[in-house]
Amino acid sequence: MSILRYKRIFEPIQLGRTLFRNRIFSSPQDIYRLTAENFLDEDATAFYEMKAMGGFASVCLGDFMIDSRSAHSHPFQLRGDDPRGRTSLTRTASAITRHNAVAAVELNHAGKNGNIMGRREGFIYGPDDGTRADGIEIRAMDEAWIEYLIGRYAAAAALARQCGFGMITVHAGHGWLPAQFISPRDNHRRDRWGGSFENRMRFTLAVIEAVRRAVGPATPIEIRLSAVECVPGGYDLDEGIAVAKALDGKVDLLHVSAGHHEEDAASMVSHPTMFAPDGANVKYAAEVKKHVKTPVATVGALCDPAQLEEILASGQADVVALGRQTLADPFFPLKARTGREDEINQCLRCMSCFSMNTLSGVFYCATNPVIGHEREALCEAPARERKRVLVAGGGVAGMQAALTASERGHTVILCEKSGRLGGALLCEAHIPFKRKLDLYLKRQALRVSRAPIELRLNTEVTPALARELAPDVIVAALGARPVIPAIKGIDGPNVVLAEDVYLDPAKAGKRVVIIGGGLVGLELGIFLAQNGRSVTVVEMLPDTIATRKELPVSERIGGALALEVGTNIVHGVALAQEIKKLPNLRILASTKVPEIDEAGCFAEDATGVRKLEADTVICAVGQRPLREEGAALHDCAPEFYQIGDCLAARNILTATQTADRIARDIGR
Repeated sequence: MSILRYKRIFEPIQLGRTLFRNRIFSSPQDIYRLTAENFLDEDATAFYEMKAMGGFASVCLGDFMIDSRSAHSHPFQLRGDDPRGRTSLTRTASAITRHNAVAAVELNHAGKNGNIMGRREGFIYGPDDGTRADGIEIRAMDEAWIEYLIGRYAAAAALARQCGFGMITVHAGHGWLPAQFISPRDNHRRDRWGGSFENRMRFTLAVIEAVRRAVGPATPIEIRLSAVECVPGGYDLDEGIAVAKALDGKVDLLHVSAGHHEEDAASMVSHPTMFAPDGANVKYAAEVKKHVKTPVATVGALCDPAQLEEILASGQADVVALGRQTLADPFFPLKARTGREDEINQCLRCMSCFSMNTLSGVFYCATNPVIGHEREALCEAPARERKRVLVAGGGVAGMQAALTASERGHTVILCEKSGRLGGALLCEAHIPFKRKLDLYLKRQALRVSRAPIELRLNTEVTPALARELAPDVIVAALGARPVIPAIKGIDGPNVVLAEDVYLDPAKAGKRVVIIGGGLVGLELGIFLAQNGRSVTVVEMLPDTIATRKELPVSERIGGALALEVGTNIVHGVALAQEIKKLPNLRILASTKVPEIDEAGCFAEDATGVRKLEADTVICAVGQRPLREEGAALHDCAPEFYQIGDCLAARNILTATQTADRIARDIGR
């Protein structure tokens, strides 16, 4: 009798002449940790190697630009046309393959979204003549340039193959160059490269033929498609199926995605948000699979091994490709195979990874502090001295500090003032689009229960208790409390805190004003509006993260925005798209509330003061760190650290990163 619970996802699959050990692939991901010449550095290599260690059958490098002059949409993309990159490519391919995974590379060209060429030369090549919204001229590619680029795809594939990559992925979706030729929205040519469906497919088919000649019949070729573009004038599912049928038998794997990278609403389809269900795009792969014989991969919001098993067992796809989930837990396949699925850290879809990569050039995961520090984790020396560690506070930061310290071999006591681990975020547990956050908190608590950690609930760490326990190290993670602004009428019976409404939505009436347009206020506003309330969010600043008029997602590169690192700009896009669906939710920026009364509150902006009628006024203006309470423990142990919200109220990402780092520093 088999002891393997998930038989289908761990069944090997042969593509071309290559056998893949299972059907869980790491989908293409680019990484900004490159050298000045846009080659992979050792940290980038470790980023990909950890996924191979974790059991993924294939690990794919994203954004391998086929032409350095015209292909780049942003500065931080791999150069696939420069032989000087061979060393770093070979090192990375070896790091992946030595763990019995197949190294893959994604060939890419931005076409008319080649922003680097546009800024440098004042124009960019695309399928058609035109002018971009930013005024940059688009010049239609002539026959010679088209043939040149087809050759560059082949040359980049040959270079990757020489460096040890065992699968070539051609990105023909999400609005990149092949998709621009395919799309009736972008391609209005009247020659053999445009017009009819057959002509619009010609470029992509020519690329596949050239790549096949370059790498031979044995190397599998994967093509990444958008089954639907989700943009005005773009193609629909019927035409997406026709595209797949035209490629059937010419490639070894049809990687079926959806959406368009250059438009916010469509980008949130390509990268499903926390407001979407798990496996939101599986339906597209399932429809394509009905019409082709070539194996089909599905991608998008996949994080539960049971769901992956059902997708394959029901015949909706042959391969499951995971993206952000590989950051939340690079060891997803190994945990699922060895019966530890309840320890898998499922992706929150909070977009912290995308935002941090865009603004700072490094992927950081809100709930996995190892991401961004993979090489350190792989090479870390054990603690030289084992210590007795007292962690005060069982929220996000406290749990992570206790877990990391325990893993490092220290004796850990974790005290939590309340009767349950999880801290302030427990109030959001029953919010539908925060279901992954609830799961994260529960699984962190489960990990604490399984670790050799002495857990004391309903225990407040006072200086007296701290001295009695006599720890070598105290880590104070006491959290924060909501700020109560000095507004006339703030103590009225119709005024409540955001966390109280999260805990009991019945405390909010039919008409609601939320003071504060930060993440807490906006997300609470969305939740209440989804449940039928009429909601007005009032924000003193000129805009919120969901209302900023900014560049498309691909343009939001470090330096382009004057934002603090840590600002979750991509989640802001997700919030904006959700708010558009809710006519009963409005946002008043550059507005303050000077007074609250029993009938609502007053709103003051540049035009004057007006009344906002409301049954309930909700306060969501921020958190006050419990610094003094934490600092009271500073002289109770030889070593003392304050972390998380009790130092500065920030976010999950900052809490887990700091907690993990401090715990790793203990005993060095």
